[in-house]
Amino acid sequence: MLQTPKGLRLQIALLGRVNAGKSSFLNLVTGQHVSITSEIAGTTTDVVEKAQELLTLGPVLWLDTAGFGDDTALSAERLQKTRLVLDRADVAVLVLDGNQFGAPEEEILSEIKKRSLPLLKVYNKADLYPDLPSDGLAVNALNLQSRHQVLTALTAALLKICPDSFLTPLPLLGDLAPKGGLVVMIVPIDYEAPKGRLILPQVQAIRDCLDHHQNVLVVQEDTYLNALKNLKKEPDLVVCDSQVVKQMVEKTPPSVPCTTFSILMARLKGDLLKMSEGAGAIWTLKDGDKVLIAESCTHHAIEDDIGTVKIPNLLRLKTGKNLQIDHVSGCDFAKNLSDYKLVIQCGGCTQNRREILSRIHQSLSQGVPITNYGVCLAALNGVLERVLAPFPEILERYQKLKK
Repeated sequence: MLQTPKGLRLQIALLGRVNAGKSSFLNLVTGQHVSITSEIAGTTTDVVEKAQELLTLGPVLWLDTAGFGDDTALSAERLQKTRLVLDRADVAVLVLDGNQFGAPEEEILSEIKKRSLPLLKVYNKADLYPDLPSDGLAVNALNLQSRHQVLTALTAALLKICPDSFLTPLPLLGDLAPKGGLVVMIVPIDYEAPKGRLILPQVQAIRDCLDHHQNVLVVQEDTYLNALKNLKKEPDLVVCDSQVVKQMVEKTPPSVPCTTFSILMARLKGDLLKMSEGAGAIWTLKDGDKVLIAESCTHHAIEDDIGTVKIPNLLRLKTGKNLQIDHVSGCDFAKNLSDYKLVIQCGGCTQNRREILSRIHQSLSQGVPITNYGVCLAALNGVLERVLAPFPEILERYQKLKK
């Protein structure tokens, strides 16, 4: 479980005023010296991430943030990063300095309320403040002997407030084929494929099929047609890398449902309908329009990279327009979204659902359509409706919106 990707972990933001004891609390629950602690205000200057396995709850990712009420020179920048963390957090844990409640806590609660985050209050320094409210956990983060007791109470509290989507996650593709059915996956082995490994969406798709007791046949694009001919019956589903979507559709019988890994990720992590609708904005682009391409991870882009090379080239080719294309990567996301006519988000395999939904919300709230790599490439190749066919409700709604 320690190898669980960040995007599949419950992400918990630790918030509080400076010196409330957030880092000490993190060190206590993890049983490790993860964050530096001191009485000097502003000791935590950047977000500290720590993965942990909580018994019965599962894999989590702690996000230790800079404290509110910091009056040091770089406080504004630190708190801006803290606010960005809230856009991807599933749960907020407010660590209070005993019973102190003032402007920092009010500001924190306001930020939490804006995002409708589940909240857990932790009253630290319980040894100094005996009469603490009963609406949270009372702890002494410096008492290392209390770790087991704190972990038990903490896990129980998180189970009560964490989102249902975490406790009962959607399948990636297991619901698209019957038990015992056959799923064919077309996996190109190109320069971007990590040596000796597959990329994360492909691994997750294979595991999801196995979890649903389905059979998987993995082929490359140049052996796909021959593999189909050798099958005694048609597969129940075909999934391909977005870069070969056109070739897949051309070779796949009309009776066989097919889609792409990136479209599966759009359904799992975000809103497939909104991203399909956003792809329609491709055909409204004009000369000089700005397009933002957002890559969630910070991989080393190769010469023929999909986000920095292939999609921009195909956009300009298919639209015939002279477009200005900007790129962001990692947790960065443009603040001036209203300057853009379209946002193209990657599959988001390293991000959790909340962060992708947050990006969709930010874009649409500023009137900017958003799509993702797989949906975009399917639209540019004229096969979007074909690869939406495995999702009949979404396809029907998309066709109505299109009309």
